[in-house]
Amino acid sequence: MTARRAWWKTVLGLVFTGIMLFPVYWMFNVSLTQTSDLRSSPPHWFPWAPTFEGYATALDQQLPALGTSLLIGLSTVVLTVLIAAPAGYAIALLNLRGGRVLSFGLIVAQMIPAVVMAMGFYAIYVRLGLLNTVGGLILANSTIAVPFGVLLYTAFMAGMPKELLQAARVDGAGAWRTFISVVLPVSRNSTITVALFAFLWAWSDFIFASTLNRNGDMIPITLSIYQYIGNNTTQWNAIMATAVVASIPATVLLVLAQRYVAAGVTAGSVKD
Repeated sequence: MTARRAWWKTVLGLVFTGIMLFPVYWMFNVSLTQTSDLRSSPPHWFPWAPTFEGYATALDQQLPALGTSLLIGLSTVVLTVLIAAPAGYAIALLNLRGGRVLSFGLIVAQMIPAVVMAMGFYAIYVRLGLLNTVGGLILANSTIAVPFGVLLYTAFMAGMPKELLQAARVDGAGAWRTFISVVLPVSRNSTITVALFAFLWAWSDFIFASTLNRNGDMIPITLSIYQYIGNNTTQWNAIMATAVVASIPATVLLVLAQRYVAAGVTAGSVKD
């Protein structure tokens, strides 16, 4: 009975996984389909005569946008970690006054819709002259990642063995030296998790990009795909090829960092 139940669960899981991944397969299928075959009825479920002209067009036209997204993503990671790690350390281990109130505020900040934040940023950026700049997008994307990063670092660092911190103090290390030499290296899994989510949020952002950088000289890949669809609806293989190429960095990072993310997300949930 147990084996039969497990078999049905496996089948059900495969069905749901197939349904969720079908758009990804169709995107890949269309990216390899010739332009003349895209208008066929019914559509081809498999690229019988695959072509890479869509990828050639995508790489020729979308490389600057991919480079911009990479710059924004990596810069967002650096800024997020630089802010979130010391903040989490201060809340968890330095008995920061008002730490609980700050943590609650960070939770509330994560509940604010991105479109509301985008309008607020727009009003501020108009006055500061940061509209249509890469720096403005980096700052905006960091505001999404920093609250998550602070909460994750706080949860992990609060569960660190007190012996490590006491040993550092016995050796004469101050608060900052303890953070750099002891706490931060031990927090590797949390750092990788925060960095990964910060990069993914920045890489996939469209709301901030379309609101704050619509007319910029350097636009991210999400906005570039949107504009490409609006200007060209005949080369769907190139559009889908661009989407496939844009999905590769996120997919590779998720595969490589999977075990670190699993450890980082659960860090601090169980204490000795």
